[in-house]
Amino acid sequence: MPSSPLALPGLRVVLDKLVYQHGGVDLPADRPHAYIYYLTIHNDSDRTVNLLARKWIIEHPDGTRQIIEGDKIVGETPCLAPGEHFSYNSYHVTAGHAWVHGSFHGLDETGRHIFVLIPGFALEVPQA
Repeated sequence: MPSSPLALPGLRVVLDKLVYQHGGVDLPADRPHAYIYYLTIHNDSDRTVNLLARKWIIEHPDGTRQIIEGDKIVGETPCLAPGEHFSYNSYHVTAGHAWVHGSFHGLDETGRHIFVLIPGFALEVPQA
């Protein structure tokens, strides 16, 4: 029987920067707000980890949720030895304000399933 995933102490995610960008004609009319986020995953644990997947949850003020899951992180499967980090940027598009959080999933060097939570952050449309 597979073991439950382990929240590995020392594996952490930091939101480095969040940039709002009104997308104009490049975005769907029902989701015209783009937020570019920059994250760094730090491996301060005592094990090498291989991150294989991600899960994002976008919560809207009306109570609806959008869940985005998939293999890889921006097309990569970062393998991080103790003391290493992986930085990247990506984006979310929304109709307006939202709250996002999630997790990255993978394996440690022993083959144990691990995860690390992505701390939540607000997507807020700037006041005109």
